[in-house]
Amino acid sequence: MKIIHCADLHLDSKMESNLSREKALQRKEELLKSFENLITVQAQKNSAGLIIIAGDLFDTAKSFQRTVKKQVLHLILSHPEITFLYLKGNHDSESFFEEQEKLPENLKFFSSDRWISYDFGKLCITGRELPSSVPESVYNELVLDSSRINIVVLHGEIVKSTGKVDAPFINLSKLKNKFIDYIALGHIHSYSCERLDKRGVYCYSGCLEGRGFDETGSKGYVLLDVNEENNSVSQKFVETSIRKLYAPEINITDLEDYSDILNKISTDIDSISRNSLVKVILKGEVSETADIMTESFVRQLESNFFFIKIENQTEIKIDYEKYRNDISLKGEFVRTVESQNLPEDKKARIIIAGLKALSGKEV
Repeated sequence: MKIIHCADLHLDSKMESNLSREKALQRKEELLKSFENLITVQAQKNSAGLIIIAGDLFDTAKSFQRTVKKQVLHLILSHPEITFLYLKGNHDSESFFEEQEKLPENLKFFSSDRWISYDFGKLCITGRELPSSVPESVYNELVLDSSRINIVVLHGEIVKSTGKVDAPFINLSKLKNKFIDYIALGHIHSYSCERLDKRGVYCYSGCLEGRGFDETGSKGYVLLDVNEENNSVSQKFVETSIRKLYAPEINITDLEDYSDILNKISTDIDSISRNSLVKVILKGEVSETADIMTESFVRQLESNFFFIKIENQTEIKIDYEKYRNDISLKGEFVRTVESQNLPEDKKARIIIAGLKALSGKEV
């Protein structure tokens, strides 16, 4: 039996933090397209009759953007050959589906009050929607049959992880030696898979599409292969994202000329796919006269990508010796600031701003 494990789709996200209104709308449509592709292409190609959604199918807790949610409902209704097991996440606190008079028979839910299990031959899939603080009793109430193939579905952050803290913490030590073969997790937006105990593993599928530059890298789902003959579950990550996000750091130490800096950026991002979203982060030490013109760089490069932005995180390297004996307005300015009884970091900031102003650059 083949199963798809996905999570954190956030299908009704606004997508407006970086993008223009037109491109934000396009990305919103692409989020839904990725989910549609998961059902109509990936599930069909892999003969997967079961899709586990481990939380955050939607992004808004309340039922805004109902058009997107109705499209999701239509997709599920249109594919009765696939069973959807949907466990709500911290963004799904008021589910759109609860308002519907009649729900698709192929859409199954979990509960926050108790563990709920669904049986598929020797396979048992058990899940529970966790409260913000998980009591000991939740783990004690999970009782699984050692002779079955057991998949557990949860949405939250494992205790040892770092990053998001707006979802329940999951104590992995409380889930060890409970005859679990695979834990299908949601909440962290990057794929990871590690061993739980001698028998099982726990996996975050990550999200189908990156939405911001904190979600760079490969995005997709986990394809599970359940073998009832040897009571095993194998898994592999499948990348499916329509676009990828990149945030390369580019060192421009000692570069000063506009053309040299632009050429360095162009060369370093040349291998990135043209349909990507890119945030270039400029690093290194440069002089106060370096021609770092981020908006101009963007105009030169924006036709090469779906979206590009450039952040200047360089540090100014001031050659104090150069100005100490320099008979010029700049030299006089640097010597005056250096003679002040100020912290060194504040002196440096004043000198940088002053030298920029004296060079006719924007402060």
